[in-house]
Amino acid sequence: MKRKIIAIVTGGGSGIGLAITKKFTAENITTIIIGRDAAKLNKAKAELGDLCIPVSFDLNNLSGIPALITDLIGKFGKIDILVNNAGINQKKEFTEVTDEDFNRIIHTNVVSVFSLSREIAKHMIENEKGCIINISSMASQYGLPKVIAYTASKSAIEGMTRAMAVDLSPRGIRINCIAPGFIATEMSAKALNNDPLRKQKVLSRTPMGKLGEPSDIADTAYFLASDAAKYLTGVIIPVDGGNSIGF
Repeated sequence: MKRKIIAIVTGGGSGIGLAITKKFTAENITTIIIGRDAAKLNKAKAELGDLCIPVSFDLNNLSGIPALITDLIGKFGKIDILVNNAGINQKKEFTEVTDEDFNRIIHTNVVSVFSLSREIAKHMIENEKGCIINISSMASQYGLPKVIAYTASKSAIEGMTRAMAVDLSPRGIRINCIAPGFIATEMSAKALNNDPLRKQKVLSRTPMGKLGEPSDIADTAYFLASDAAKYLTGVIIPVDGGNSIGF
């Protein structure tokens, strides 16, 4: 009998997180999706079936994370895979970004990722096995305008990936990171379609000449979570059609 695999995907109710959840459940992985929007989570559950488990929780509630993970491990017995996908962005002129704006994005995109990873790592260390996948961004690969806080947060995620790998891989836990390029989610499609010049710039510097699909990120996440990647840790993989090396 095949061993049951349990995954957590944060922000799993929409966009890239939903695509990863879809891939995982299609591969028979029980996938717990954590997010703030219960309606989105329940819609995903209705679409994907019994292997998709919605959990409504605000990851900014740091003090509640330990109890959340204890509860989930009590119910499911273990966590094999964590995908830190949830995050927020803000487009604003550098000089107009307030301390509160900056701290809000760092808190959601970095501090909550750290807290959740720490609590799950404690459990994975006991099992001497586990896989954590962080999601960064092209914003960490080169400069993008008007996203200073988001850029700082995703650069931190890449640094944390390496540090986590050094700390945790000797204990049997692999930590890797995906840096998505311009992916055709509902949100990005709306932004680019409303700004033809920006869309042209994006496509012209992408050697493959097209936007990626959420499934491209999902397939990479599944690869990193699988035994096919059993000797990979601490790497950042740009999934971007060559955008990060294009000119």
